[in-house]
Amino acid sequence: MAFYIFVILITVLYIAILELSKNVILGWIIAILSAVAMIVFRAKILKSGKGTLKLSLICWGLFLVVLVANYFLTQPPYKRVPAVENKNPDVTEAVKVTGGEIKGVYNEDHSVRVYAGIPYAAPPVGENRFREPQEVKPWDGVKKCDYYGPMAMQGRSSVIYDSLSRILGFHDYRIRFGDEYKEEVSEDCLYLNVFAPEQKQQELLPVIFYVHGGSLNTGQSYYTEYRGENLAKKGVVFVNFAYRLGVFGYYTAEDLKAESPNNTTGNYGLLDQIAALKWVYDNIEAFGGDKNRITIAGESAGASSVNALCISPLTEGLFQYAIAESSSIVPKEPFHTFRYYEDAVATGDEVRKEFGVSSSAELRNIPASELVKTRTQNTAMTVDGYAIEKQPYLYYENGENHEKALLNGFNVKEADAFLLGTKATRENYVEVLAEDMKEYAQEMAEVVPWNLPARDQHIIIDALGEAKGAVNVAYSAMWFSYSHYVWNNYMVSQGRPAYEYYFTKTNGVLSNYHAGEIPYAYGNLWRHPGLYDQEDYKLSEIMQSYWVNFAYKGDPNGGYRTDDGKESDEQLPQWLPRDPQQSKLLVLDKEIKMEDDPNNEIYKVIDKLMDSRSR
Repeated sequence: MAFYIFVILITVLYIAILELSKNVILGWIIAILSAVAMIVFRAKILKSGKGTLKLSLICWGLFLVVLVANYFLTQPPYKRVPAVENKNPDVTEAVKVTGGEIKGVYNEDHSVRVYAGIPYAAPPVGENRFREPQEVKPWDGVKKCDYYGPMAMQGRSSVIYDSLSRILGFHDYRIRFGDEYKEEVSEDCLYLNVFAPEQKQQELLPVIFYVHGGSLNTGQSYYTEYRGENLAKKGVVFVNFAYRLGVFGYYTAEDLKAESPNNTTGNYGLLDQIAALKWVYDNIEAFGGDKNRITIAGESAGASSVNALCISPLTEGLFQYAIAESSSIVPKEPFHTFRYYEDAVATGDEVRKEFGVSSSAELRNIPASELVKTRTQNTAMTVDGYAIEKQPYLYYENGENHEKALLNGFNVKEADAFLLGTKATRENYVEVLAEDMKEYAQEMAEVVPWNLPARDQHIIIDALGEAKGAVNVAYSAMWFSYSHYVWNNYMVSQGRPAYEYYFTKTNGVLSNYHAGEIPYAYGNLWRHPGLYDQEDYKLSEIMQSYWVNFAYKGDPNGGYRTDDGKESDEQLPQWLPRDPQQSKLLVLDKEIKMEDDPNNEIYKVIDKLMDSRSR
């Protein structure tokens, strides 16, 4: 009996590994048949009385060989992600865009049309690698846009690691048939997605143009947390897209600058974003969108990119308003996603040295699957003299930024997930702060004492330490919320509307960590059944309404937005704009209220650092 139980336990554990690895169903079948064969063979041996230790070892050896071979032979294939979750969706009528005609698909209740994987530029491969995005190549016939384009080239962790992170970190892992594949990754990635209400309205609708985050190094256009179905129901046309990342998007070299007709290098990912925005401006009316009411939006590195779009001379007149969640590049010396040009060039030199080439032309011959493995960090924009002509803050000093109104803010635990490997103790606390605060670390330690209470939540693999609560508070302000403090102050000085939020709502998924607000703001809590409660859904309705109202008029206030695209008579909690006498931000939680920014004293220390570092 022990033998049979052992075989069954091994098989169950093995099938769990297959599930976490997303192996195809054939692998499950082979595993079960192998276990049955083992049990039957064992029973026959016992019945015949011919069982020997040697025969048992051979039997076990064959069983394990089959399981190992099965694991590798039934690995999940690479596939693109379908535009909607309903099977065999109905197809929309054809729409004419730059390059040709396209057809999309309807979601399950026919309330939204989804056009996925629309090319907005030529594939940035071969000679187009490390070049400005080129004109889209026309196609014959009607292109069916029912699958999202591949995610941009990026390093990927193993499938089983991703599954475990969904279990331990996000707590939203689900066993589902049909997901036995790996999402396609490709250098050919310049595709966008449009979510529009089922019927074109008599009046053209505002547009939300969303830039995904991921440290300019990872991410995809179709992540479930910021898909646009729900916001489309509430009366906007929603667009998201992929752009070049990492070394493909931000590699910088003088020889590329010399060959460029625009004398540019280093901001290819940003130029992709600008190309996508221009495509939307030129084509969005075909989907019922108003090109004169475009709001650019993004989170994390996407918010930093939104900030770059706000200052680029190439985007003037292409949008009206900006939404920025958890980042910007407006401080005098940004902590991340922006670097000095000479630093970008030096990193480019390291890339060529790493791959044993002397020119960028030679680097174009390196396979993308090898180039993506670079040890260098190419995850920041720079002053290239074309897309960005000077340090970002100088545009604000001179009133040259384009956004007419700003909705922005941050979450409680912004930095916590980025500091999991840092053990912060009373003894090393100032040293940890000094990594970014330099000579102002001691002053920061006095404002944020080491013995602050620990967070109310922490991720299971966090190194912790008695000073970890303080480190998390300090770095959340330094890396994230400080940039919003600076941005809002500039908007106030210019007399432009600015609305700032502070997301504090806890839950059992992303909680109020970095990116935790996204599924609330974009209406995607329903994609995680059982993990959010009614308070969460109530807050999501409020946030979606704020976001959509802002896209309509540059002011989040007004009535709740209904799923038929209308504004109801029921009024949202009032969100006061920033002004010289009003510096409070809107707390987004069970109770919506205006409160002081909890980091104001921290910002004063960071101001001193910035003043000492600006060039």
